[in-house]
Amino acid sequence: MDIPVLAFTEEQALEKRGLQRFIVKYQALFFFPLCTLQGWGMHVDSLRFLFDKRPRQWAIEAALVVLSLVWLIGLAFYLMGFWGGLLWILVQQAVFGLYLASVFAPNHKGMPIIEKDDPIDFLHRQVVTARNVVSHPVIDFWYGGLNYQIEHHLFPTMPRNRLRESQVIVKAYCEQNGIPYYETGMLQSYREILGFFHEVSAPLRRPPAAAESLAR
Repeated sequence: MDIPVLAFTEEQALEKRGLQRFIVKYQALFFFPLCTLQGWGMHVDSLRFLFDKRPRQWAIEAALVVLSLVWLIGLAFYLMGFWGGLLWILVQQAVFGLYLASVFAPNHKGMPIIEKDDPIDFLHRQVVTARNVVSHPVIDFWYGGLNYQIEHHLFPTMPRNRLRESQVIVKAYCEQNGIPYYETGMLQSYREILGFFHEVSAPLRRPPAAAESLAR
């Protein structure tokens, strides 16, 4: 939830300043355009992990990261020239980011937020905070099994081809024990996400005096 250009609570929205505050103010509109940068963000996170965390196999990890970047950039420039290669890289990374966002965004955004210290058991924490996307062969392929987000979090090591079977058991158990189990369609999940972001950032779109009063 600690994303500089997004806010998940009104308190977070009111704490933003400068360009971040402007983006969060209209974050429902900016959300999918920002997702085109997700691919680059993952490259940056990989490099940051290497230098900050210093994993045990640091040399191997670093060599593989460099090799993947050289392969991606070098092959594109070799086959398509500088400008063609540059255009392909930009488009490929933008599409890659949008695809990742389409898979990851419905899982938790707009769902209840539970603090770390809240007295809630593992089962409720995983079920209540997650959103499943209704299954369909195309959806299962597109999401790679992550449309069964509830089951994925309850059983993270379960092979994805078993998640659909496990959903029947988990869903029935939740219904029998009064545990909220939420599932919706793909398009509706995106509507809920954008509606959530729009609502959270609403204080920033109020008159300045009202927004500052809320901040205090």
